[in-house]
Amino acid sequence: MGRPRLILLVRHGESEGNKDKTVNQYIPNHKVPLTNHGHEQALEAGKLLKSLLKEDDSICFYTSPYLRARQTTNDIIEGIKDTGVKYVIEEEPRMREQDFGNFQSTKEEMQRIWVERAKYGHFFYRIPYGESAADVYDRCASFDASLFRHFARDTFPSILVLVTHGIWARVFLMKWFRWTVEYFEDLQNVPHCTWIVMEKDPKTQKYRLNTHLQTWSELEDQQRAKKLKEDTSDELRLTTNGQLDDNEMNTVAVAAAKAKDEQVKRSLETMRKYEVLFKNNNTKEAGI
Repeated sequence: MGRPRLILLVRHGESEGNKDKTVNQYIPNHKVPLTNHGHEQALEAGKLLKSLLKEDDSICFYTSPYLRARQTTNDIIEGIKDTGVKYVIEEEPRMREQDFGNFQSTKEEMQRIWVERAKYGHFFYRIPYGESAADVYDRCASFDASLFRHFARDTFPSILVLVTHGIWARVFLMKWFRWTVEYFEDLQNVPHCTWIVMEKDPKTQKYRLNTHLQTWSELEDQQRAKKLKEDTSDELRLTTNGQLDDNEMNTVAVAAAKAKDEQVKRSLETMRKYEVLFKNNNTKEAGI
């Protein structure tokens, strides 16, 4: 078969860590499981995958070794078992999520990190005792090289499914489509269990991104500022589990949202300057 006709990325379903980030204070990140809702999301993703299948398709699943990703993979497979499609599953440690350190720190330290990362930029900011998104990029580059070697085999399945995490998925696409750092900074996170579809052009053998990824810059200024504050407040509320009062919450959320908003605007200015603003990313192709 060679290069698969479809490369599909999917972020794991909702996890206990997405619902309550304080679990990261006592459960290792790689052991955080899905919530019941996360299992439901993954089962639904399996049904959607079934709708993409052709009669002669076969699938290669690559999954992050994190528990929530492996559970998502199993639930997705439940949705396609009745099709009789042939599939293989490979566990790939290079697909793990960005390392945020070991157990989560105090509320004061998490406040500092949130604001500092927003000011510094999400791609290059290295979490204390963890990784930056740039470190994840290096892992993606190594993984891509392995994929290209596998694609050289005529027996490689017609569909490649990558079950992974939000940051990893965005970094993988950044590497594949050669997006800039500024464009990465502009991307919003990927929703749980939403399929990202890359389709091969039979003539050029290049892949086209068929899924629109939400960006911060497509929002009006007031709308973006409001959503940034809401997202930051939600993260802080989950991270601190009520340890912050409303005034503290508002102060930190406003500071982090303002820093991120300013960073997005700087990124847009840079992209315009170098004329690499990929507004129509759904038409962007890569020859690899």
